[in-house]
Amino acid sequence: MAALLAQPLAAEIVDLVTLGLQHEQQHQELLLTDIKHLLAQNPLNPVYHAPWPLSAVVRAPLRWVAFEGGAVSIGHADTEQGFAFDNESPRHATLLAPYALANRLVTHGDWLAFMESGGYTEPRWWMAAGWDWVQAQRAQAPLYWQRDGEGGWTSFTLHGRVPIDPHTPVVHLNWFEADAFARWRAAETGEAIRLPTESEWEHAAQQAGAGWHARGNFLESRALHPMPPAGTGEGLLQLGGDVWEWTASSYLPYPGYRAWAGAVGEYNGKFMINQMVLRGGSCATPRSHIRTSYRNFFPTDARWQFSGLRLARDA
Repeated sequence: MAALLAQPLAAEIVDLVTLGLQHEQQHQELLLTDIKHLLAQNPLNPVYHAPWPLSAVVRAPLRWVAFEGGAVSIGHADTEQGFAFDNESPRHATLLAPYALANRLVTHGDWLAFMESGGYTEPRWWMAAGWDWVQAQRAQAPLYWQRDGEGGWTSFTLHGRVPIDPHTPVVHLNWFEADAFARWRAAETGEAIRLPTESEWEHAAQQAGAGWHARGNFLESRALHPMPPAGTGEGLLQLGGDVWEWTASSYLPYPGYRAWAGAVGEYNGKFMINQMVLRGGSCATPRSHIRTSYRNFFPTDARWQFSGLRLARDA
């Protein structure tokens, strides 16, 4: 490969090598999730990466950031510079009603309130398939959580087992859990709270401008765990990095989608069923790998990815 890459290459070879490198970045992230899952099975709670605590934690009050909506364009355009997977195209128009996104991610403290209100014991918050999952798995808390013996909770991280911090983003949730939390929160507040659609998320990231993920916690920080937001200022915090954000959107082809030709045509197209879209990247995602049009996707019961959520509401 080194000898091949040292030569002038045809465009189709360059494209294939670029796809391979992007795919390798995805697997480097998955390696970290797999290492974490494996180490979590060890009762000795082994440490993969030593430093802890990671940073000072500052509470960020929840605020709503409103968007007018209207006719907007999402997806990666053929005229844009840089790589994109086939599932990000074509760029197309969609109509958004006015909406608002929470300025920050849902935190461990938010999740504890959900649990203490009977979140895992009240079927009314759950989709039917989600309630089946709760019953089958006897779920009581997010993945990797354990009681600490004094009434509190700990979570296994790549830094070992640590106490839950109420002001950091909750992580390792599946779509069923994220959706149930949004339904519970809507009932608690009387507001039209829900998960954002992927179109709303991408539109909000576009409005944030070129530096939309500048303050995010990505792989390069070496934290390998969701961090508190960098500051409490106006606008959307942690839109990129920390946790992949579940959306309300099924993973489906965009209008006019065409899979790539040849063997690489199976790369994304054959997975476009029974999965939901996540956006934004995580603490295990390389910063260079993410963009506003990037579409991640997982089944509704998948918990082992660095996945969390941000709330939306009708405006």
